[in-house]
Amino acid sequence: MNGMRSLNGVSGPQLPFAGKRSRSSVLEVDAWMPSKIQAISPLVDRLMRLIEGAKCVPGEEFDIELALREALNNAVVHGNQEDPERQVHVRCRCQPGKEISIVVTDQGKGFDFEKIVANGITTDPDSEHGRGIQLMKAYMDDVCFERGGSEVHMYKRSRSALRWRSSAITEGSKSGRQTGW
Repeated sequence: MNGMRSLNGVSGPQLPFAGKRSRSSVLEVDAWMPSKIQAISPLVDRLMRLIEGAKCVPGEEFDIELALREALNNAVVHGNQEDPERQVHVRCRCQPGKEISIVVTDQGKGFDFEKIVANGITTDPDSEHGRGIQLMKAYMDDVCFERGGSEVHMYKRSRSALRWRSSAITEGSKSGRQTGW
């Protein structure tokens, strides 16, 4: 994790990633990790403590952690093929009480994500292809792949924010007003 610097003015080897909070209470995290399976849990544990502390999407932490672990595992094993010369980049942006977005990028060649997704969840318990993607899609609100499949974007919205939005749309349609959604 050489070359790391904190955006909040704190530095030192104890920081696994750079993070900052803006005046609008947005939490942003930028981290790099080596392509080692053993590096996944420490990063996820630290990131989840920040996410829980910031109350990004209260009550949704299990879903976020599961999807994040799957994305990191896919990046390390399938993307970077556990090559010690490659790293995985994680970016996280949280609006407390509203939503969280996580981007995981590997340095691999990518994959045909449409083919994997089209095949659905495999019935073969020994198969190593597709289950992680299906889990990410099941536990996050939105999942999409960029950069030829070497980058996954995951979004999760707070249930209370979704309820508010849904009721605003319903109320707006009852009154004939446009709600802006």
